Amino acid sequence: MKTLYIECNMGAAGDMLMAALSELIDAPDAFIDRMNGLGLPGVRFERRAAQKCGVTGTHIAVTVDGTEEHSHDVHPHDHEHTHDHLHDHDHEHHDSDDDSLHSPLSTLHSHHHHHLSDIRAIIDGLPLPDRVKADAAAVYALIARAESEVHGEPVEHIHFHEVGALDAVADVVGVCALMSEIAPERVVVSPVHVGSGEVRCAHGVLPVPAPATAKILAGVPIYGGAIRGELCTPTGAALLKHFAAEFGPMPAMAVEKIGYGMGTKDFEWANCVRAMLGAADAPSDLAEEPEETAVELRCNLDDMTGEAIAFAADALREAGALDVWTEAVGMKKGRPGTLLSVLCPPEREREFAALMLKHTTTIGVRCQRVRRYTLQREEVSLDTPRGHVRAKRSRGFGVDRTKPEFDDLAEIAKREGIGVGEVMRGVESED
Repeated sequence: MKTLYIECNMGAAGDMLMAALSELIDAPDAFIDRMNGLGLPGVRFERRAAQKCGVTGTHIAVTVDGTEEHSHDVHPHDHEHTHDHLHDHDHEHHDSDDDSLHSPLSTLHSHHHHHLSDIRAIIDGLPLPDRVKADAAAVYALIARAESEVHGEPVEHIHFHEVGALDAVADVVGVCALMSEIAPERVVVSPVHVGSGEVRCAHGVLPVPAPATAKILAGVPIYGGAIRGELCTPTGAALLKHFAAEFGPMPAMAVEKIGYGMGTKDFEWANCVRAMLGAADAPSDLAEEPEETAVELRCNLDDMTGEAIAFAADALREAGALDVWTEAVGMKKGRPGTLLSVLCPPEREREFAALMLKHTTTIGVRCQRVRRYTLQREEVSLDTPRGHVRAKRSRGFGVDRTKPEFDDLAEIAKREGIGVGEVMRGVESED
């Protein structure tokens, strides 16, 4: 099985991932030429040799109007942080006199801040394969969703700063294009070193990992260390989360190619992302597939209305429960009741038990540790004749399936005055 292993001992950023992957293809200079031919306004890619701790690798400089953005590199933060590229502020847009005269690319360059829909329009307008566009859009959706949850704002209110948006689009599109060219059958990523300390951004001083990065990496094995500063950026985290089938140690594999993507700063440790491509045996049974531990919390309720139980369940979901469900049960003296069950990460057991006690009338919550096997999930964007439809792609255990988001299907059905089933059939025919 063609396997790609990405080692993140010094975290990950979009440019470092792109540089490491560029060393795995046969014609990296031709790749740079293709990136420069995309037509991103003011953006230029340059591939340079770089060395860290005696190891030679590649640094890909992405410049916007001649200036390279360093906020996405590994460094102690003494200037604005990459989160400044994503804002939820209600700034007015500085539009040109007639936006209808401009393509999405020129529109991006003429604004100071842009919504996720603007970024998607930019990606859609690039001369790239549909698979690359869908991957890039899904990566941006991960970042925007994390920022939305962190800032308490709807996804559609999240803004991307002009220069940072161009820089990040270049990184994301570059990595997605390289992943398409390399076409690994399995992607494994090491536990991610996120750094330590604090980072200064436009909102103030934040802990490392920055809140959006931590949100994206939820469920991923991460660790801190002696290096103070941000080692993993939101863009790097989203790219890893999107493409990784699993996170863990390097599998037994016959390595054929190795790529080193270098950051710009110097540390005692080699500041790089290492990518190794080779052949590995496909997982043969469940024991080789990733499994995780969760906690199942349960309580019986016989003195709450259905509306009150639904409110409690919604509160638990909004708090980040892995799953929440109810079952009808029979209580003492023949009274009908409801069994409320919650699945949560082990480290949040007490938090969810407290929420159940707060939002229900129960006086006790039972808990037990459970093991579960899960498919790796990612959000993708499907390009259909009726427009983009978000979907969830699930992979693992020999399974690879995609399920469209019902809300998007329903919105199209309402807009076009047709049935949801007709929209679904159109989406399935595109697959």
